[in-house]
Amino acid sequence: MPSNTLPVVQVKPLVKGSPAYEAERVSLLEEFAAKVPDSLRLPIELINNPPKNVTNVPQQCGLLTPEELAITEKYDATTLAALIASRKLTSVAVATAFSKRAIIVHQLTDCLTEWFMDDAIEQAKHLDEYLQSTGKTIGPLHGVPISVKIHLPLAGHFSEVGFSDTRVKDKEDCHIVAILRDAGAVFYCKTNQPQAIMHLETVSSWGRTLNPHNINLSSGGSTGGEAALLAMRGSVLGIGTDIGGSIRGPSAFCGIYGFKPTSYLVPRKDFVAGGSIPELGILATAGPMCGSLRDMDLFMSVLLDSKPYLVDPRLVPIPWTGLKSLPQPKPLKIGIMMNDGAIVPQPPVMRALNWAAKKLKASNNFSVKTFEPYNTAKAIKNIRLAYWPDGGNGIKKHLAASGEPLLPLTQWIIKDAEGPELTPAQILAQRLERDQFRCDFASHWASQDVDFVICPAFVGPACEHETSFYWNYTAFWNYVDYPGAVVPTPIKAGKKGAEKYAADAPAPLSKEDEHVRQMWEEGDFEGAPINLQIVARKYHDNDLFAALEKMQWVLELP
Repeated sequence: MPSNTLPVVQVKPLVKGSPAYEAERVSLLEEFAAKVPDSLRLPIELINNPPKNVTNVPQQCGLLTPEELAITEKYDATTLAALIASRKLTSVAVATAFSKRAIIVHQLTDCLTEWFMDDAIEQAKHLDEYLQSTGKTIGPLHGVPISVKIHLPLAGHFSEVGFSDTRVKDKEDCHIVAILRDAGAVFYCKTNQPQAIMHLETVSSWGRTLNPHNINLSSGGSTGGEAALLAMRGSVLGIGTDIGGSIRGPSAFCGIYGFKPTSYLVPRKDFVAGGSIPELGILATAGPMCGSLRDMDLFMSVLLDSKPYLVDPRLVPIPWTGLKSLPQPKPLKIGIMMNDGAIVPQPPVMRALNWAAKKLKASNNFSVKTFEPYNTAKAIKNIRLAYWPDGGNGIKKHLAASGEPLLPLTQWIIKDAEGPELTPAQILAQRLERDQFRCDFASHWASQDVDFVICPAFVGPACEHETSFYWNYTAFWNYVDYPGAVVPTPIKAGKKGAEKYAADAPAPLSKEDEHVRQMWEEGDFEGAPINLQIVARKYHDNDLFAALEKMQWVLELP
């Protein structure tokens, strides 16, 4: 890469596009680099020879003051909001600290697509002046810095819908951003996403986002830039989106909190410029990615307390009670799904499931039993077809327009649906089959006699680059449209070869299961965090948070 771009850590080369595309990509990277002062650039020796785990570099690099380290490391968003409101911290100090840390994290993980520290400080100044003159905050997020996934429109900044030819500068905020801005949030960066916004690995024109815990692993996708930034405390609260695991997958890969609400609960107006073909069959939703349970709750309360359904009548007007929901009957009935009937999770995930089951069984607040999976293979086949009713031809048109290369994981996700565009009757048939599956699964859930399900978030820990093939454990819940949160555990993957499948593990359940076992034997996942996923029935989002509040101390959730 030319010297007038910002050097970032790279571990695997990108697929090259046409000369015109590559020239445009360099131009974008030069535009980005021009805003980064020398005082915030890491030594090139570090970029060229990084440690496998880069999470400690921001603390050790000397580019942040002790105060900035404290601001970015000691507090969650809830605490920052309180400290700013009480004038113990200024909005400017907080915006400066997170902006500086974000650009450091970017050089180590390639997580950003845009960085605008000056804009953030200017916005923060106005907030400080307002608080000083009135004694009041703008709203519950006054001065809290929030990072934004690139495809969500943010006034005055660039968005794209997963292809370089769709990049535009937006004149207005999308609905969800506008609500957060009205609540006092400060915006300072936009984060990377994959081509087509449809991989569980984040690779784009901007580069490949790395997992901070082990840079040879994926940060996940499609909200992988957010996940890497949050894991390294370059952000305290981010906006993710999810149509197949795009909040839960990267959050789990990077060891942070993430929540996928039921569809049409959270604001979606102007969510994706021009709409999204996959949403003809499966609705995406937005949700929080962050470092604490109460920050997920704060994000949801700010959005839903604004009564967004008055602006967008598609939304279901359910008030948010979240962690403050009324106590539920004791004990809560928890189903543990050890595998989905198609792929047995890799050893560290099984260890985390057994850890959680033991913890919950030891508490009088929970009744724990096995949850039997339901027809996962059919759900995953159907959702892969439903994502691309145009046969994948829209993707190919975008790529042809710019010379952008078709990435391997894009080819992987469209391969089952490639072909002629479906007719309206065929799309209707897909939807009818989906709806029948949802009814059948609701009956299955009832037959299991559980309130909530705990299951893996992925087939293993964060996967090696270019191997995020199997989304079963997240995409299934998109197909049935159930809300799910992923939460960190104390468990991490050990050194290569240190952990094997259990002797009593079932024989491979499928050829995909065989492949997952092979990848475990061959891969190096050292240091990767393990999250678990907790799921509730459709539109039981408040009940899910009430259950998380009960689980908080048992499962050691910060």
